[in-house]
Amino acid sequence: MEAAFGLFAEFGPLATTTGAVAQAAGVSHGTLFLHFPTQGALVEAVILEFGSKVNARLHELSSSGGSVREILEAHLAGLREFEPFYTRLVIEARLLPECAREALLGIQSTVSHHLSVAAERAMADGTIRTMPVALLFNTWIALVHYYLTNGDLFAPGKSVLARRGGELIEHFLHLIAPVDGDIKESP
Repeated sequence: MEAAFGLFAEFGPLATTTGAVAQAAGVSHGTLFLHFPTQGALVEAVILEFGSKVNARLHELSSSGGSVREILEAHLAGLREFEPFYTRLVIEARLLPECAREALLGIQSTVSHHLSVAAERAMADGTIRTMPVALLFNTWIALVHYYLTNGDLFAPGKSVLARRGGELIEHFLHLIAPVDGDIKESP
């Protein structure tokens, strides 16, 4: 898995052969196929492993009633650890095998769920404007994906999320902040 993470981050899942992964892992090609019968199965397994790491922190925050800000921070922290890998996934997503795309959508669904729970609480107490939660999540993920796929513009040679993550969170929170007409009065 570690070898696949590294190669996928450097070359992308589509350009990385199972032979290259086996060589980097120091195992035979046949041994790799015992665990992953196809390249798609390997890509799916790596995406699921990545997702379990990102989602673990989000589950922890959600169960403790994390705020929208905390959910966004946890999301970026989870992505930052695997930023080159995730960036390649975003860039190649439409071309990945269906099982890998479904695994990636599953991760995004989990992030969406946790963000939605926090956002619904914040909408109810008037700390963010009322809006469809799907639009809220799609706006967040589009912002993150845009910066990642254009990292050479926003943080040449560096981590986009380390350099710009705080700025992305602040901008997004500003976008969803209540306007005068949306603020609910306290009882």
